This record gives sequence, C-alpha cells and structure tokens, in this order.
Amino acid sequence: MRLSTKGQHAVTAMLDLALNARHGPVALADISQSQGISLSYLEQLFAHLRRRGLVEGVRGPGGGYRLARPPQEISMARIVAAVDGPGAARTATPGADEQPATRELWTVLSQRIYDFLDAITLADFLEQPEVRERIARARLRRARDLGRRSAA
Repeated sequence: MRLSTKGQHAVTAMLDLALNARHGPVALADISQSQGISLSYLEQLFAHLRRRGLVEGVRGPGGGYRLARPPQEISMARIVAAVDGPGAARTATPGADEQPATRELWTVLSQRIYDFLDAITLADFLEQPEVRERIARARLRRARDLGRRSAA
C-alpha cells in the first residue's frame, strides 16, 4: 500500500468533516482554507469520496458536505482506497524485475499496512488528545492569519 498525497489530503479533509459534523455540512471552501488544500483539488477528491459513499453533498444555503456514515464506520484504508483506487490499498508496488522472495515481502508488507489502516477509524483518530490539541492550534493559527489578511 502506498499512501499518496491524494490519500493524505483525503484523510485530512475527512477528519475536518468529522470534527465539524455537529455544525452541519461543511463547505469545501472552508476545508480549503482551514487545511491549506486547493479548492479544485478538494473538488476532485470529494467526487471520489462521494462515489464511494463516504460523503454526501447538501445543496442550498448552508450546504456543503457531510459524512455519509458515522465516523466509527469509516476507516483510514477506505478513505485512501476511495481516492487512490482499491488496488492501491491492497497491493504492493514491486518492480517487474523484483525477485519472487522480495515481491512476496512487499506484498505481505502492503497487506499489513492496509490491515493497520483499516483498523483505525475517523472516530479512533479524533479521540486522541494530541490530535485534538494539534487541530485546535492549527485552527487558531489559521484564524489569526485570516484576521491579519482581512485587516490589511
């Protein structure tokens, strides 16, 4: 399993949705601002996440996206597979010239990484105190930065 930049950004955006679930749908523009991810890139990622049934779009005033399932039902592996394709989450990426023993090693390692990520849900991750603290600090920093920009 490879954890691509797409996978990392998708996990980050999904964590943002899970954190803000109690406030209703979250606009992609808000995620873009708070996470520092390009809006057009998020639109592409959310098209994949929507097709895989991980998020739902809400139209109209106050619309945006919300989780399609409870956070305890969404594993990190499902998020990565949604944006990188199911093969990325289950297969190793050995070269064609790899020896059979080495290829087997990478295949086994890839499966173990997948199993590890499949065992961690959004809810599990968000329950970690250090994660909540880092997220709160990042939000404060971005809010200060936005305040400075609007004052200038």
